Amino acid sequence: MKFIITITLAAAVTLLPGTFATTHAADLRLALSSSPSAMDPRFHNLGANLSVAQNMFDTLVRIDADSHLLPGLAASWTLIDDHTWEFHPRPGVTFHSGAKLTAGDVVFSLGRPATLVNSPAGFGMYTRGITGTMVVDDSTPRLTTNGPYPLLLSDLTTIFILRKAAAEGLTTEDFAHGKGMDGTGPYRFVSFQHDDRVELTRDDQAWSGKPVWDHVTVRFIPNSATRLAALLSGDVDAIEGVPTTDLATVKQDPKLVFAQKVSARLVYLYVDSGREDTPQVTAKDGSKLPKNPLADERVRRALSLAINRAAIAGPLMSGLAYPTGNVVPETFFGYDPSLPVPPYDPDAARKLLTEAGYPDGFAITINGPNDRLVNDAQIVQAVAQMLTRIGIAAKVETSPMATYAPRGAKGEFSFGLIGFAAQTGEASAFLRAIIACQDPKAGGGLYNWSHYCDRQVDADLTQALRTVDDTARLGLLRRATHRAMTTEAIIPLHFQASTWAARAGIAIEPRTDERTVAASFRPVP
Repeated sequence: MKFIITITLAAAVTLLPGTFATTHAADLRLALSSSPSAMDPRFHNLGANLSVAQNMFDTLVRIDADSHLLPGLAASWTLIDDHTWEFHPRPGVTFHSGAKLTAGDVVFSLGRPATLVNSPAGFGMYTRGITGTMVVDDSTPRLTTNGPYPLLLSDLTTIFILRKAAAEGLTTEDFAHGKGMDGTGPYRFVSFQHDDRVELTRDDQAWSGKPVWDHVTVRFIPNSATRLAALLSGDVDAIEGVPTTDLATVKQDPKLVFAQKVSARLVYLYVDSGREDTPQVTAKDGSKLPKNPLADERVRRALSLAINRAAIAGPLMSGLAYPTGNVVPETFFGYDPSLPVPPYDPDAARKLLTEAGYPDGFAITINGPNDRLVNDAQIVQAVAQMLTRIGIAAKVETSPMATYAPRGAKGEFSFGLIGFAAQTGEASAFLRAIIACQDPKAGGGLYNWSHYCDRQVDADLTQALRTVDDTARLGLLRRATHRAMTTEAIIPLHFQASTWAARAGIAIEPRTDERTVAASFRPVP
């Protein structure tokens, strides 16, 4: 039996950002809060990388500003049976070079993540469900999954399509020099300067419509005060990550426009529970402990009880945080309503440490980024102060995300702050990336810096990913989430709200996925 899902080209285009009917032509200067670690759009699943790449590359399936699925390079798709999908391309789509998009380019792009073995956080988990590819004709790819796989469309929103003839055989560093930067997106690559900027120019032949900006400069300004100063001085036209201390001022400034949106990004602490020896935990005198205290569930729960989430969400985050005990927001599929926000109870935390054999605590280094999450460095400092109240000697180390992420992926840290957004709209995305046992071949736990592994959680998650029936899948996801969170797989803090500001005369379309792309801004007629 065949199931056909089709959205017409005309309907899709009217919904896509960046296709505004306007004769206005101008340049746009954006400022991001962190630098991309690479121009290679398949190398590193990092927020800044995705934001930059989305200007130049497209996916078979898109997500809009509210994370709803839309046709992308594929105008429609057919589910031939429960494990075979056929994608029907839009007519006349070409790369920036003028070459026609083919099914071979799609197949090449889907297979490439598996070849990048040195990626600090790859895209393998989004392609592992695809067990076979077939070129039906020059423009039509057919994908096979190992049984029912309800998340295929969502997974495909993460895989940018490259031109095989341009990208095959290139190293990741080659892309930084412009090689392989041949996409189907609204803007063409011009140049890239590490830790400084990317220059783009519009593609008048873009399938999604003529972009509204002639030239786009994406600058990287990690310091939030400096980023806002650049906007106020006119050095840039729009920024992401308005400093929380300046929110009121920005909102009241008639020369600026402001936008805010709650994201699906969970800000949490990873806790190295899965290794017998962890690198950044010692006795208070610096000597080696006989075993890893974080492997004890009571210790992890004590750390969680020591954290005052309300204090972080209020004074520190200025209301841009929503404390939680879940892995996805309430509107996402798989949310577990039985999980409360973990309480703040330092007395109970000290008792648990004593029960676990650490009445005097121990020493630990808390790591974190200082340019990726809202007030990330301040959150790390606040957590460190809270842990001292239960006898933990906490040292703080923060660094830019571009250097922090590769080190975390290598397992250099024991405990620290990070964030992850489940873009697919259900809990399985977070569970398989952050909670599942690390299994590169199967694509599980690719960002599991806690080294947590629970076979029952994995079994429920695996079954959920093969279950099409929503009621049954919901039960499996909730059971997996509940076990993971009640065994302190991670320590959840809050879901963050993202912010943007621009000069007056520019309209902003805020995104749930937090990406800051040129198409999210348009001149007001």
